[in-house]
Amino acid sequence: MRWPEPIKVAVNLSPAQFRDSTIPQTVASALRTSGLPASRLEIEITESFFMSNSDATLAILAKLRGLGVRIAMDDFGTGYSSLSYLQQFPFDKIKIDRSFVANISTCTVAVSILEAIVALAGKLNMITTVEGIETEEQAKIAFDLGCTEMQGFLLSPPQPAADLARFFASAPSMP
Repeated sequence: MRWPEPIKVAVNLSPAQFRDSTIPQTVASALRTSGLPASRLEIEITESFFMSNSDATLAILAKLRGLGVRIAMDDFGTGYSSLSYLQQFPFDKIKIDRSFVANISTCTVAVSILEAIVALAGKLNMITTVEGIETEEQAKIAFDLGCTEMQGFLLSPPQPAADLARFFASAPSMP
């Protein structure tokens, strides 16, 4: 709650946690206790959530979204049926796996794939976060292709929550 207003809190849920059908109630309780507005919470899931019981998973996601929580598909493009999952549930965000940017400055195929993912997300009114940004060149290419958010060591290594206030105050703006 002490972080700047536009900053969201992203939480990765494991498939084991997600099998608990009471997770929406647990999230609602955590939001009430913390005072965090639901719009500032983002639940990140991977495609593996859908492989075992997609109907139950979709129902839980719908309940979480009904609370006002944002839902992101993490590691997009590394599973088996990414596009069918995008059709089944309207995610708010897709997080593009780092494997698509590792060699983006030297591989035209990587650029084309990233460009296509960003275009698809745009048509579906989804935010795109590209993971694994480690160089200025990667950041520029991703930005030029229309990625809306970036994540990686170029911006910051992982930090303890207590150090983030200082980070927010000194964070450089990207291209």
